[in-house]
Amino acid sequence: MQHFPIFLDTAGRRIVLSGGGEAALAKLRLLLKTQADLHVYTETPSPEILAWADEERLTLHRRPIAAEDFPGAALAYAAEENAGADARVAGLAKASGVPVNIVDNLDDSAFITPAIVDRDPVTVAIGTEGAAPVLARAIKRDLEARLPQRLGLLARIGKAFRPRAETLPHGRQRRDFWSDYYFAAGPRAAEHQPDMIERELESLLRRHARAEPRPGHVHFVGAGPGDPDLLTLKARRALDEADVVIHDRLVPQPILELARREAILIAVGKEGFGPSTPQPEIDDLLVEHGRAGAQVVRLKSGDPTVFGRLDEELAAIDTAGIAFTIVPGITAASAAAAQIGQSLTARGRNSEMRLLTGHDVQGFAEQDWATLARPGTVAAIYMGKRAARFLQGRLLMHGAAAETPVTIVENASRPDSRIIASRLATLAEDLADAALPGPAVLMFGLAPRAARTALVQSESLRKELA
Repeated sequence: MQHFPIFLDTAGRRIVLSGGGEAALAKLRLLLKTQADLHVYTETPSPEILAWADEERLTLHRRPIAAEDFPGAALAYAAEENAGADARVAGLAKASGVPVNIVDNLDDSAFITPAIVDRDPVTVAIGTEGAAPVLARAIKRDLEARLPQRLGLLARIGKAFRPRAETLPHGRQRRDFWSDYYFAAGPRAAEHQPDMIERELESLLRRHARAEPRPGHVHFVGAGPGDPDLLTLKARRALDEADVVIHDRLVPQPILELARREAILIAVGKEGFGPSTPQPEIDDLLVEHGRAGAQVVRLKSGDPTVFGRLDEELAAIDTAGIAFTIVPGITAASAAAAQIGQSLTARGRNSEMRLLTGHDVQGFAEQDWATLARPGTVAAIYMGKRAARFLQGRLLMHGAAAETPVTIVENASRPDSRIIASRLATLAEDLADAALPGPAVLMFGLAPRAARTALVQSESLRKELA
């Protein structure tokens, strides 16, 4: 992020602008929405600028801007539409320590003016670092269509009512009140009886003041394989309402950033054959925050019901009498199959598929190897990188074909995902050569669809094809 977004208080502060043409008009139409003291410097003002000056909406100076015009200004705009003239204005502004924006010159500007959706006092600013103004305008258009004009009215009334709402306890009870107002009671009143909004607020406040505090609740939420776009709507709502988020090591930062900014984030990483948060400690955290009345999200990679120790955590909160909800997520096997362009089941090939773990609490996990070794078997093997040679040996020993395809998908669905096409005979060597740092799922019995094998192939297969 090169440009850090802030909202500057401009009430009564001087903003200077040099220019009188179309570029100046575009900036002034936006600046006139503020409470700033606007000063425009130009020898050739447009009719619109003259009209605004007559209406005393700005102060017009019919001369070039000078050095003495800058001290004390909050912002400066160079809108001369001439590179040399704009450079002169920018130099004067910088000499006075005033941030300057040069219209259509991102590199030499100290700040940029974003696209704005105005539902005063609700303001949405959209920036693309100057890279895609067309995209910013498209987002602005979409937001204007989605945000009703009455939103500003609700916000203004709500702002005036805030001192009354502070009689509610700080935290969830107060947030529930405002959520009810802005997303339920307020919009209904604004649509049918706009003059009754304030009365509705009073009634709403009394109801929330009498309401019993919400009991603690634990939401076991599947974060999916890592792509934020694959989160369910229910998962996103849970994150938006959470007081506490207790998350796995593999949940990526873009998903954690979807949590409410005020939420407490607690990392409880687990790593096979590495440092891990003990399971009893995780159980204690869930119980502690649930008993304290928090809305807790236990955020697990993939689907919480697949190799996620869900039963142990459910037993802990059941014993403590804390209610829970399970929100499914997309498991890595589904994401990996989609990425290599294959189906997990296919008529004439396999009528079942298996989800296996490469190791369990005792070490490398034993399986029904004879069944897995049958032709046409498909299995997704989680946590199988370190167990690859063990898996390879057991399957070959029980009659699996050496040429059985095995596709390794690292970081399924993420931008840094890798696909390695291997086969059972070379699985351990291919994994060792690849040195994959991220989590990987082994898709036993599936090869990447032909159109996707060019993404990545194992060294052994490349040698054979050569």
